[in-house]
Amino acid sequence: MSEGKRQNNSPKDSPGPRRKDHSRLTLYAGVSLFSVLLLTLSQPLSFVHVGHHDGHGNKHDDNDNPTKINTGDTPPPPPPSASGDQRDPSLPRFRLADVRKHDAKSGSPWVTSGDKVYDITDWVAAHPGGDVILRAAGHSIDPYWAIFTIHKAPHVREILETYLIGFVDIADLDTHGKPKIAAGEALEDPFASDPTRDERLIVLTQKPCNAEPAPPQLARDFTTPNELFYVRNHMWVPVVDRAEADQHKLTVELPDGDVREYTLDELRTRFRHHRVTAVLQCSGNRRSDMTKSVGKTNGLQWGTGAISNAVWEGVLLRDVLADAGLKTTDWQPLRAIEDAPQGNSDEDDDLPETDSLHVQLTGMEAYAASIPLPVALDPRGEVLLAFAMNGQPLPRDHGYPLRAVVPGFVAARSVKWLSKIAVSDEESTSQWQRRDYKLFGPNEGGAPNWDKYPAIQEMPITSAITGVWVGQKVIKQALQKGHLISSSTSSTTMGSRAEPGVRDLQAWQSDWNKSNQKTTTTPVAVTGYAYSGGGREIVRVDISVDGGRTWDQAVLLDQKDREYDDEENKSKKNIVARGRRDFAWKRWRYEGALLGDSSTSEIVVKATDSAYNTQPERHDGIYNVRGNLATAWHRVTVDTSRKTATVSGCGFDNTEDKTKK
Repeated sequence: MSEGKRQNNSPKDSPGPRRKDHSRLTLYAGVSLFSVLLLTLSQPLSFVHVGHHDGHGNKHDDNDNPTKINTGDTPPPPPPSASGDQRDPSLPRFRLADVRKHDAKSGSPWVTSGDKVYDITDWVAAHPGGDVILRAAGHSIDPYWAIFTIHKAPHVREILETYLIGFVDIADLDTHGKPKIAAGEALEDPFASDPTRDERLIVLTQKPCNAEPAPPQLARDFTTPNELFYVRNHMWVPVVDRAEADQHKLTVELPDGDVREYTLDELRTRFRHHRVTAVLQCSGNRRSDMTKSVGKTNGLQWGTGAISNAVWEGVLLRDVLADAGLKTTDWQPLRAIEDAPQGNSDEDDDLPETDSLHVQLTGMEAYAASIPLPVALDPRGEVLLAFAMNGQPLPRDHGYPLRAVVPGFVAARSVKWLSKIAVSDEESTSQWQRRDYKLFGPNEGGAPNWDKYPAIQEMPITSAITGVWVGQKVIKQALQKGHLISSSTSSTTMGSRAEPGVRDLQAWQSDWNKSNQKTTTTPVAVTGYAYSGGGREIVRVDISVDGGRTWDQAVLLDQKDREYDDEENKSKKNIVARGRRDFAWKRWRYEGALLGDSSTSEIVVKATDSAYNTQPERHDGIYNVRGNLATAWHRVTVDTSRKTATVSGCGFDNTEDKTKK
């Protein structure tokens, strides 16, 4: 039997929200005040973070009195000042001292914006995770909007106005009509407690932090070192005292209203631990490539590094759901059957169908997403509630103390700083589920119909080049430094290189060698990664060093022909994927020769998975203004016109990658 705390929050027993008008404020219906305050500039100029408000009703109390003010124990406000105050006389005035009484601990939080006062009490009570807004309670919200300037959009002001209750008293306004700032009063920077990041990361935005490793470090090891794992944050990093982390609570809510709470210590001690090696990849990986190839895209302009691979350790989500008592028409685990009343077969008729349900995941900083319930219950899916990463406790940037890991799916579903799970008949209503991570046609423009397509879940196949070494001397140095894994393949052999459509490889190569006897050849070594979602294994990586005129196959590393704990593989940092499916990436290596007298060569890579999915040749056909899933062939240009060979292209344009010939 579970020792977790069970509650019952079924609809018939649950108290309603304070005002029925605000009983269901969701991010799907529009960018609520909560989302307005939290959505950050992590997607510069992104249309997905603005303009989705469908309208809220006016602010009313239970008696439909639009002027009633919830002030708690605060005495009635003074009448409007008659001294030079030309503002609406029908609304009361409040001294800043009284506003400050309505802080996060007051039970009736207020905020100011400009010279206006807003009561956000009902909103906080009506929306889960709303306590983050309480950072501004009792003070002005404007400094926060100065940090998150996307919230200055006109529709945001319209939303805020629905909570207007009065004005700041004229006695507390300066000569510019703005509230006076008390001595020593300053905005608490919500990012001040963020962790220090590794200097080797390429930082796209500081607040919130979004950063990726440079290509030379990206796939050097099979498992990405924790400090080089790409960072994707939508807000600040929650602070959890390590001394209190064991008592971190995870709430699990079932469709029937039952709620069970688990501490992190309970999860660690009561459930079987499970490990899985899995890639996490942002849907915007290589977005800058799509932008450069086709046109402007909205969002962070990632290079090739918004992807990393790690060994995750935790407990299976399906085990926790079973312990919590989840039952559906076709999933009734032993624990749930033991707890069920005997002889109550009619109850089974009311059970929901597995395929109709979703698992909503919510983080401490209010980020939320969801996955279909069948994904969570699939024993081959290995969805984790993870508390360790590469043998260490989760780093703060990566979800400490608890996160979800959904192998094979877009990283947006692997919610960090996990605090709540809800099994529901609808997907998460958050902005990030319904108004962000989706894919549209190349012709659907900047204001698409967000309800037309499903949220991105499983990831498509992709590959990228992470290292290029030109010249025998440079290749030798890279081998000595461990940047390039040794190979018995000569750097100047043809291998199986040929043009598409060749039937007699040996005859083609013989003719090719004769026609290129006097052609200059320059040794080249290329490395990179390939990955496909849904647990589909990478079976082939094709390489061209002449822009796609001839092709060859790269050597695949990290094969699954050895056990996970094989000491030889460990010593080579070549740990293979362990799991029921292949959720890890495969690194690859190719050695060949650049040909001809031209000073520039284009190197191209494309991959194929076990379902024989392959990448599109160009971004034109998959272009979308959001810039998601930029999976076309990766192309880089090598310039050998000088003593130093220069590599340019997506991933290499943000970092110096120069090698001496």
